[in-house]
Amino acid sequence: MRTRTLKERFYHAAGFEVLAILLVSPLAAWIMAKPLFQVGALAIMLSTVAMFWNMLYNTLFDRLFPRDKVVRGWPLRILHALGFEGGFIVIGLPIAAKMLGITLWQAFMVEVAFFLFFLPYTVAYNWLYDWLREKLVQRRECRA
Repeated sequence: MRTRTLKERFYHAAGFEVLAILLVSPLAAWIMAKPLFQVGALAIMLSTVAMFWNMLYNTLFDRLFPRDKVVRGWPLRILHALGFEGGFIVIGLPIAAKMLGITLWQAFMVEVAFFLFFLPYTVAYNWLYDWLREKLVQRRECRA
């Protein structure tokens, strides 16, 4: 199976973030009693940062756990998601606090709530992406 290009990594990350914004922003605005515009702006800011984190994190993950040498079963996928989300909490905490005008503790609680959503979302999205990618690559190889 071929190595992922920078362009493919961008599409992977962008798809992840666009779907996440559409799912989370309205619900988070309602739960936090904040304007959708404010939560949406935060979501876009965090998504932009997350896309770069996603590309960096997944590049490092692929080097540590090459797909041609390591079976990517559920335990490794869960480890992958935990590492990504844990790292992103550290990155996103000060951004969320500043943009929502809340304390770091409140921002941490918001990040924990997002983590509870994003952990299974990350596992499912990456599993589905890898499955669809494998099917697409197989189809292209059969045609060649």
